[in-house]
This record gives sequence, C-alpha cells and structure tokens, in this order.
Amino acid sequence: MIRALSLAALSVALLAAPGSSCAETKPVEARWNELAPMVDGHSVTLTLTDGMQVKGDAIAVGEDVLQLNVSTPVKGYEKGSASVPRASVVSVDVRRARGVGGRALGTVIGTLGGMALGAWVDARNNVLKHSFGQDVGTFVGIAAGGSVGGYLVGSAIDNKVTHIRVIP
Repeated sequence: MIRALSLAALSVALLAAPGSSCAETKPVEARWNELAPMVDGHSVTLTLTDGMQVKGDAIAVGEDVLQLNVSTPVKGYEKGSASVPRASVVSVDVRRARGVGGRALGTVIGTLGGMALGAWVDARNNVLKHSFGQDVGTFVGIAAGGSVGGYLVGSAIDNKVTHIRVIP
C-alpha cells in the first residue's frame, strides 16, 4: 500500500515538474508589425497601459489597432468585435492548445493514483469496522478526486501560454 501511495505522489510531482508548461518563462519581445503571425487566430489576453486585461480571440493586427473578438467584457470593451489601439497595448499573452495527451495521461495517472490511495484508506479504515457502503463511498470519492486532479494538471500541460511584451 505504501508503494501505491508513493506512486501517486511521484506521478503528481512529475506532472507539475518545472520542465512542464507550468514553469514561468521569460517574455518574448516583439514589435507591433511582428505580432500578426504570433497572435492571429489564437486566444489572447491583452494587458493595457491602465493595467486592465482584455480577453478574446485575435482576428487581425492592423497598422494601429488589434481587431479582437472579446470573450470577457471589461470597461470600454463589450463582448463581441472590438478594436484595441496600438498605443494602449503593453503585452499580449497568447494561449495555444497542444493536443490532448497531457489531459489523457493526467486523467489516467490521477485515476490510478486515486484508486490506490482510496484502497489504502479503506484498508486502514477497516480497523474501525466501517460498513461496506462507507468504504465504497470513500474509495469512489478519492478515485474521482484523483481523476479530476489529474485532468486539471494535464490540461495545464496541454495549454501553452506565450508572453509577448510589445516594444515601440
């Protein structure tokens, strides 16, 4: 049982390792005219000069504006199509999905780890003479928690965020 618990802990540690996309990276510096190939068609978060963040899908980068399909409305930018002036953009965070491998692997590892931990907890609780229903509930709850945790860690691995600092 200790081996199963150690395996679960090791799996979580490997998925959250600094080599994964969870690690902080140095921002890329780019001029306005270099933004188009990096942002067009991707989900972006723009940080403006006043500190406000505008989230949406980049449509096009023009001479003086970035056309954006705003997904989360904020003051001055309603949901839908909007033009963000070049002078007000400080940085752009571009989110790219890289497949489903991390989510699939994370879910499997999380489920197996949760099942192992649930079996260990149930074995320890049998000393207290719990009923079969309580043992099954504990096992299923811990296994489900492991599945959800594994999926969330895998989702973080699948999504890559590139931080772009716009230079004049």
